[in-house]
Amino acid sequence: MRSKQILPPESVTNQAIANRLVEGVITSKKKKPKMIWMELNGCSGNVISLLNGTHPDFDYMITSMVDLVYNNSVMAAEGERAIENLMNVLDDEEEFIFAVEGAVATKNNGLYNVVGSWKGEPLTGLKVAKMFGEKAKHVIAVGACASHGGISAAKPNPSESVGLQRVLERKVIKLPGCPCHPDWFLGTLAHLILYGEPELDHLDRPKMFYSTLIHDRCPRRPYFDRGIFAKKLGDKECLFKLGCRGPVTRIDCPTRQWNGYVNWPIEDNTPCIGCAQFGFPDQMAPFVRYDTTEEET
Repeated sequence: MRSKQILPPESVTNQAIANRLVEGVITSKKKKPKMIWMELNGCSGNVISLLNGTHPDFDYMITSMVDLVYNNSVMAAEGERAIENLMNVLDDEEEFIFAVEGAVATKNNGLYNVVGSWKGEPLTGLKVAKMFGEKAKHVIAVGACASHGGISAAKPNPSESVGLQRVLERKVIKLPGCPCHPDWFLGTLAHLILYGEPELDHLDRPKMFYSTLIHDRCPRRPYFDRGIFAKKLGDKECLFKLGCRGPVTRIDCPTRQWNGYVNWPIEDNTPCIGCAQFGFPDQMAPFVRYDTTEEET
């Protein structure tokens, strides 16, 4: 374990944005924007990741940044009361932010993913995505499944799941990753509230997180440049010939790191599996492979 936590520059930037946001709310006496976090066809890994955030953390988000109206996993209300809280947002004149994790199941008109019941009818994830996605001020696809289908849409995809963008006719800010790092979401959220939409790339990903290849900031890059490659897991050399997807994956894991900024996959001797890149998991598999180009000795 590290004796002292050193935060990457990106984390400091996110905290500064969040701090300015709170100051702005206090001085202007503006109401916090409402936010819906909807879990659709997925594993809930993104909200679990969000709960592990530190700069800022989840408590900071719900007390100082937004009015969290609905979340499948962490809200106190349940059943009809929870759905009533959700549906009331559509009747309000206030603007709201719609964050979605999980893919949208489309088979049988969405019946493979039912959020709850409303007026005696099943409320499917597909219906919720369209109802709230078209009315929200901002829509954020959190994680791989919401961004482009991810694991939920992997072959053979029996639920016919798709990314959120496929069912909406509007811009969706995409935060691919399996899961999404807390900073990627909270930094984007803070930017939306304080400054508006962040600068996005051609795939609608915030450039402040998704602009640079892992390969270009990897501490093992010098081994790659000299053609020195690991032959097995645990070797200190470049992991490219073991299947590392760092050369095709744009995200800031090498500098941001995970779990309180203490480690990340390559530092922990495992190849990057490209979870933050579009096409994951099918186009990134196999996650670990052994090079067959060298002659046996």
